[in-house]
Amino acid sequence: MTANRTAGDQPAAIQIVDLHKSFGTVEVLKGVSLDARKGDVVAIIGGSGSGKSTLLRCTNFLEMPSSGKIVVDGEEVAVAPDGRPANRRQIERIRSRLGMVFQSFNLWTHRTLLENVIEVPVHVLGVSRDQATERALELLDRVGLRDKVETYPAYLSGGQQQRAAIARALAVDPTVMLFDEPTSALDPELVGDVLRVIRDLADEGRTMLLVTHEMKFAREVASHVVYLFEGRIEEQGPPEQIFSNPRSERLQQFLQTVH
Repeated sequence: MTANRTAGDQPAAIQIVDLHKSFGTVEVLKGVSLDARKGDVVAIIGGSGSGKSTLLRCTNFLEMPSSGKIVVDGEEVAVAPDGRPANRRQIERIRSRLGMVFQSFNLWTHRTLLENVIEVPVHVLGVSRDQATERALELLDRVGLRDKVETYPAYLSGGQQQRAAIARALAVDPTVMLFDEPTSALDPELVGDVLRVIRDLADEGRTMLLVTHEMKFAREVASHVVYLFEGRIEEQGPPEQIFSNPRSERLQQFLQTVH
């Protein structure tokens, strides 16, 4: 189903099967299925309220799916009849394979950048502080923040905070990176630096699910594009098809509004 830049025999990094999510009587996701093989960059696009962020949050079990199946690196998440995870330790382990980057950074404001990046490796994964620190310094250098390691988030621009959030997500060496509109809260002049970091991750073969409103970026970076409309996949395919020859009238109208 997914158009890869990688070899066709690559195993699936993540599979989402018939995912449903309701909030009370409002059904937000209505049976979404998609998969990403190792090295795929799946861009998820759609209008406000289409279910994009909910899909990503359910993938990481920040929201509990109402029904459906999620498989990460070949391991299916065990779910109880009420839709909640049946095994809390399994969820914690699987979450450690999914690096999540939010719209609003979600850095710990009372900790320096270095402390932000080493927190989960040290206190959740049991990595030694020295080893975690060495890795954190490499990652902060990679995102252009090596000179800010002792700085608190409040003293950074939004773009710097988001790049720090990417470094924090990478610190657990995730199977899949999940990006939820990573540039939507940024001033226009700060967007480019964050997109460059994400582009570098794509170029090195990182598997990613990317919710974005940056259509040009999605076209250039994604191996597969999914268009959500009212909680369903309206159309999906390689970027050249989605952006140059969309079949769905709804997708055609959407692209006219965002170009």
